[in-house]
Amino acid sequence: MAAAADGGFYSDFMVLRPDRGGFYDLAHLVWSCKVSENAAVDCPAGTEIDDWRRRWAVFVSLAAQVLLLWAKKPVALLGRVTEYWMNLLDENGGGLLVLVVRALQGKLKFPDRSSPNYRSCVGLLDTRIELDKEIKHGDSNYHAALSIMAAKLAYESEVVIKNVVEKHWKMKFSAFYNCWNDFRGDYTTQAFVFADRAADASLAVVAFSGTRPFDTEQWCADVDFSWYEIPGVGKVHGGFMKALGLQRHGGWPEHLDNQDAQKPFAYYAIRETLRSFLSENAGARFAVAGHSLGGALAVLFPAVLALHREEGVLARLEGVYTFGQPRVGDESLGRFMARYLDQPSRYFRFVYCNDIVPRVPYDDSALQFRHFGTCLYFDSLYQGRVTREEPNKNYFSLLTVAPKVVNAAWELVRSFLIGYVAGPDYAEGWLMRLARVAGLLLPGLPPHSPRDYVNSTRLGAHSLGPLS
Repeated sequence: MAAAADGGFYSDFMVLRPDRGGFYDLAHLVWSCKVSENAAVDCPAGTEIDDWRRRWAVFVSLAAQVLLLWAKKPVALLGRVTEYWMNLLDENGGGLLVLVVRALQGKLKFPDRSSPNYRSCVGLLDTRIELDKEIKHGDSNYHAALSIMAAKLAYESEVVIKNVVEKHWKMKFSAFYNCWNDFRGDYTTQAFVFADRAADASLAVVAFSGTRPFDTEQWCADVDFSWYEIPGVGKVHGGFMKALGLQRHGGWPEHLDNQDAQKPFAYYAIRETLRSFLSENAGARFAVAGHSLGGALAVLFPAVLALHREEGVLARLEGVYTFGQPRVGDESLGRFMARYLDQPSRYFRFVYCNDIVPRVPYDDSALQFRHFGTCLYFDSLYQGRVTREEPNKNYFSLLTVAPKVVNAAWELVRSFLIGYVAGPDYAEGWLMRLARVAGLLLPGLPPHSPRDYVNSTRLGAHSLGPLS
């Protein structure tokens, strides 16, 4: 095996280092195949990439990360201002006119960031917090419907999550995590765990947060095309493994010695919580869920459990439910995970319509990323079908530009109608409609919102049959 510069042992690897990438290093990727000589790329000595398409993909990934890290502070500031402004509107009735009237009357309500009512931008795109009372425990879509609500809630602060789980869902809040990324030197991964009952629980759910709109450090994980080839497992997306808890010096050790309690790593912290929960609840099982980046972490979590031969924990896995999940590895990883997730089927990958995120990184000969497992695909009428791959798997095709724009226009029209057709719980607010308008120019972004995934699990699950 080759010894990586970060201390882990893999049969092969390529780790992009935007912190060391300058103009010369980016230019070097374009004209030279000798990537091992590039200061911004860690890989085995003598590594060459003759295929210019693969070098171009590495160049784009590295350049994007450099720009995102450069923009981290101003974008974060923009996010805080935008989020506060949106909460200010929401706190005062949701309209600009009402806000002005309240201000003139001296009755303006200012949002409190520590309040259980203060929401993230994602939470304000879809303000629903209640579980669908029509979907009961034992229904074929119960776990999926619960999982997308948990995945959506995972974007919020601990106080908001705890309040919703305990006061609205009447379940037990178990743990909240803000986890350390050893490669970024920052807290980049958020997750929480809850159980269906405080005593004699039958199910725990682990929910990973996805990419926050104004956190460019999390965006780096999405566009980081670094990979590690783990013997017997396959090539795995490096950015997602780093977010899950990959060690800069040591890769994936089974146990961590002298772990800093102030800097928990997602995989290890959650694994210990699950071990305790399963030992205390003999008949209980657990599910893992996530949207976007959170979906990638959700499916890689059992992959690392399998790598560590945690057979006892994996035997009690109820299911992995991902929504708008990007690709996480190559075909070999899919074959490795099939041993643990296919018999019976315990991996449900939801894709809504033209969502761009499940179509990246590319499934082509240059990048070699592949989805695995079963895709549950929903169109813009929330009609679902089971397939191996979503339509237009790499998204960018001249033949599909016009249909995507037409569909985006329909989704905008639908936003005004769905509340009357499906009920008031499905009515969309001004912020989501504004996103639908933006979708006329960027058709793949609004469909990535958790809102359409919530709707899919509630309105469209009947078209799939039993999820088993």
